[in-house]
Amino acid sequence: MQDNIRIVCIRHGQSTFNAAHRHGGGDPGLPDARLTDLGQAQARAARDRLRPIPFELVVVSPLTRAIETAAILFGDHPHRPRVLIEVLHRECQESSCDVGRAASEIAAEFPHLDVGHLPEIWWHAEAGSEVGGYPVEPRPLFDARVAAFREWLRARPEKTIAVVGHGTFFYHLTGTFLENCGLIELDLDAAPAAA
Repeated sequence: MQDNIRIVCIRHGQSTFNAAHRHGGGDPGLPDARLTDLGQAQARAARDRLRPIPFELVVVSPLTRAIETAAILFGDHPHRPRVLIEVLHRECQESSCDVGRAASEIAAEFPHLDVGHLPEIWWHAEAGSEVGGYPVEPRPLFDARVAAFREWLRARPEKTIAVVGHGTFFYHLTGTFLENCGLIELDLDAAPAAA
């Protein structure tokens, strides 16, 4: 890792899944959930806190709620950081909202984003891993992905990176659970969060 690297992790705004799940009743069955109006407002409110930071790179999960949040946060950022869609830090796949959409569908909806490096099915889709009708990622695979993402960040040449992603993933990366549009700086030299 280079010296003086700054990494800011930002959780997406409230999604339709988050809003429905707050009312209880189990998984509402909302694959690749989008932002609610409140989620969009949360992202607009967080935007001003990030504007002074000279980000070079914004790393975004390919789940729609993260893409929508990143567009609000960084669409008119004064430093015009490069945006990179990356699958390593997608959410821990344990609910319907964590099942993604095909890369070709993302490309059609967000033509300004480069998703050509993504496989068409980029989420965990192993046959036999379904719980409640949706595939669930085994914990050892998730833990390996968190560790791989930490090393991926360590190898990046940029000095200032924003990561737009998800609550459970960031909890396992940082040890802190973020509210919607909450942010935390990641110290790559700190011990990873306990499992």
